[in-house]
Amino acid sequence: MSNIHQTAIVDAGAEIDPSVTIGPYAVIGPHVRIGAGTVVGAHCVIEGRTTIGRDNRIFQFASLGAVPQDKKYAGEDTRLVIGDRNTIREFCTFNTGTAQDKGVTTIGDDNWIMAYVHIAHDCVVGHHTTMANNTTLAGHVEVGDWATVGGLTGVLQRMRIGAHTMVGFASHIGKDVPPFMVVDGNPLAVRGVNLVGLRRRDFSAQRIAAIREMHKLLYRQGLTLEQARSAIQALAAQVPDAAQDVAMMDTFLAAAAQGIAR
Repeated sequence: MSNIHQTAIVDAGAEIDPSVTIGPYAVIGPHVRIGAGTVVGAHCVIEGRTTIGRDNRIFQFASLGAVPQDKKYAGEDTRLVIGDRNTIREFCTFNTGTAQDKGVTTIGDDNWIMAYVHIAHDCVVGHHTTMANNTTLAGHVEVGDWATVGGLTGVLQRMRIGAHTMVGFASHIGKDVPPFMVVDGNPLAVRGVNLVGLRRRDFSAQRIAAIREMHKLLYRQGLTLEQARSAIQALAAQVPDAAQDVAMMDTFLAAAAQGIAR
């Protein structure tokens, strides 16, 4: 394959689409699969049971598919799965899953992942997310679609960052972050609704008004979480256009076993 540099080391067992480009000194392991149109930069190491989709751009020195940084890991055949059209910048490190959880680390489609981002074992990253430089996800973290995470942010194990959220620079995520919110700081604080992001994604005025009401119920009325959930559930009938947004929030809150940022 003329688009694989002569200095790259590609194991004969790897499944590489003929249109894939692999740069100088890259190392590709035997259980790796890479889809059409993906570009792998110089000095990248892609190992383990790693599957990468179509049209990804992986910049130089990334390490994808290494074993998890978990002392319990005992050599099980766990996986890393990366979707399509992702940008993965320099020195990113994504690990495979563990047998104690799903056994797979998953990154969706159309994500913009900047330099030095670490995605640990068993994380689930959705679609259209942005993670700025030095974002660090510990094991079992979930990041929803369209979330934006500021640089130098650390996310503790098993935390969830909801869809359409905005996390500010150098934040400490030690509680779940509900969908649609803007948070930042250490200790973490909720600053409001991600109005800029919602308007960029063409949310209607009715949907945004319902989301602002959900924020008010969670953070401005002095309600318990269960009281706020009950009031939020009622919004689906009051604002039918926002029913899917209300359902997303309610589902997220129902699973917040470790509490939410408040």
